[in-house]
Parts: sequence; structure tokens; C-alpha cells
Amino acid sequence: MKGTFQAVQITDRVYWVGAIDWNLREFHGYATPRGTTYNAFLVLADKVTLIDTVKAPFFDEMLGRIASVIAPSDIAYVVSNHSEMDHSGSLPRLIEAANPEDVFASAQGVKALEAHFHTDGSVRAVKDGERVSLGDVELTFIETRMLHWPDSMFTLMADEGVLFSQDAFGMHLASSELFADRLDQSLLEFEAGKYYANILMPLSNLVKKLLGKLAGALGDVKMILPDHGPIWREDVSWIVDRYAKWAERKPTKKALVVYDTMWESTDMMARAIADGLMAGGAKPTLMRAARAHRSDIATELLDAGALIVGSPTVNNTIFPGMADVMTYVKGLRPQNLIGTAFGSYGWSGEAVRQLTDMLAEMKVDVVGDGVKCQYVPDGHALAACRSLGIHIAERLDTICGNRPQ
Repeated sequence: MKGTFQAVQITDRVYWVGAIDWNLREFHGYATPRGTTYNAFLVLADKVTLIDTVKAPFFDEMLGRIASVIAPSDIAYVVSNHSEMDHSGSLPRLIEAANPEDVFASAQGVKALEAHFHTDGSVRAVKDGERVSLGDVELTFIETRMLHWPDSMFTLMADEGVLFSQDAFGMHLASSELFADRLDQSLLEFEAGKYYANILMPLSNLVKKLLGKLAGALGDVKMILPDHGPIWREDVSWIVDRYAKWAERKPTKKALVVYDTMWESTDMMARAIADGLMAGGAKPTLMRAARAHRSDIATELLDAGALIVGSPTVNNTIFPGMADVMTYVKGLRPQNLIGTAFGSYGWSGEAVRQLTDMLAEMKVDVVGDGVKCQYVPDGHALAACRSLGIHIAERLDTICGNRPQ
């Protein structure tokens, strides 16, 4: 691979030596139609330091990029900000190739790397706020526990205004453009939002605390270098502000209607509910589970105020596609939502009650008993669906502060 892959210079002393995964299409339940990157960064200091590695199959690509700048054996330190295998997978081979003086990770990171690779005590634990001198520059380690693994940490190079943020502020996006300012902002908004919704949404309270903790330090940061997606080097506050907004989980007048249908009856009900939502001033988004990926549904939920779910009854339970969606969304622990359920059935009709129970388990504020009908909805059933949509819209209007309680 020597000479094939080249490092990309980011600052006077920082180089990108990662890998682009153009073909990744799924990431533990999350659809990644645009692929991803595994970012690793080389810091040229008196003590040359590598920040994170790449997924194991891309080791040769990373090593080739490193070799385009220095001999890998010149690496003195390696920092593992996050032990998930897409960032630590190449660590054992890198240690073998470079034989660094030290490998640094958080205390939880040391445990995780030992469990992954049986490192036999070769990784050194660093504490929150601990500093390590590279000779002519200094690194500060900042624990970010459970954002999004117990081991997660940031590495700050304060002298240069550079923050290595592991998975935070990232996105799954393979691109020939390495910098966010060279990409369309609507693309960044969508992919960063999708990443937040599917990875960090359940940790929103911790995100708020971390942003508060780092408020002063972030003001001096000129660049954020995440482990996935493009580098933020202009208007860093743009992505930080998005995280602050998403972490608040403030409800809006958007109502997400997620459903599946067997003979189109539940689809008819969904459209009647949507019509009522629009009549009441809400903004419905309809997504059929069979035709929308669970991670795209989660993304739409990020800025919604209502979650309305529908399913026919099959074998005394909800439709398989809705079971998949509800299980996935429950794990993301959405907050500050109202919701209800609806559906058609043939003879037993358990699905609406089961969906209502699932909403309650998710701590969604359930509105009413939902609407169900036998077989094909008649005018009365569709009118009830439309009225339900209007009622949800009115509740959203109140919640969003446009009407007194």
C-alpha cells in the first residue's frame, strides 16, 4: 500500500490518516446509504501522536497514509478516545508496527481494550482533565462517559484550538471532501441530525451536561475533528448549537405518523388522521414501516412533538414491521412527546392496545384510547380518525405555547 494512500494536512502539525468506507450500508441497525469514514489523526510534535485508529479491514490504508508523512516507528504515543471496533480495530496491528512508548485511554477504555484485544496491561489509563506533554504541545483528556460508550473521551489540544471529539459531532458520510465547509449545509444538517437521533438521542441529558461543562473550552476551539464524517473548521458553533438544540428535545407542531398496513385499511386511517392534523394546524409526516428504515423514522422523530402509531392485528399482535420500529425507538428514549395509536383488525383487534401500552412504556403522554375499526373503515371510522388528528393538533398547539392551557 506504500505510496497509494496519502495523508491530508489539516493544520501545521495535524494530518488526517483515516479511511473512507464507501460501501458501508448498515451500522448496528442504522442505515448508512452514504457510507462513512473512520477518521484517525496524526499529530506531529516532539512526541509524534496518533489519535484513534480505523476499522480493522482498513489498517493498510491508514498505515499507508501515516507512512506518507513519517515512518510509523516514529509514533511515540497513541490515544484511544473510543474503544468501539470501528476506531480501535486496527490498534493491535498499529502497536505491533509502531511499537509506541505509550497508549492512552480512559480507565473504562483500558478495560474495554483489554476485553477486546487482551492487551495485558499495555494501555495506560488517564484521568478526566489529565494533561500529557508531547514536548512542544500538550494534550488534555476530557472524559465523556456514556457519550456514547462508558469509555468515551475527548482529547483537546488547547494550544492549537483543536478538539478530537471521537464520535460526538460526527456523521456517517463518505465523501471526497474532508471539510464540512465544502459540503452542502442541508446535507450536513440531515446527516448530523440522523447521527444524533440514532446514536445520541437517548443520552440527551448527558449531552446538555457536557456542553455546559465545556462551555468555556469550546469557545476557544477552532476545529472539531470527529471520528466519523467531515472536519469542522469554519463556524464550529454551527454543529455545537445543533447539539444544544437537539439535546433540549423541545416539542414542535410536527406529528410523526408511523404505521404499517395489510389490506390498506390502516393506511386509510393514517391519511384521515393526517388530514385532521393539517386541519388543526399541525405538520404531519407519514411513514409506512414497510417502506421506511427504522433509522430514518428515528431521524424524523428528532424534531417531532407527537408520535402516532398504527398497525393492523395479525396473530393477535402488532405487525412485524411496527414491532421492529417500536423496539428500536423505545431504545432511543425519545422525550417530551404526546401520542396515540390506531389500526384496523379482522376479529381480535389487540394491536391498538399493545401499541398504546408501548407508548406508555416509552413515557409518551398518551392521548385518549386511540381508534380502531374492524376490516375496512367506513365514514364514521374515518371521521373518528380525522377528529383524533384535530385533537392531537390542538394539544400540540397548547404544548408549543400558542394557546393557553
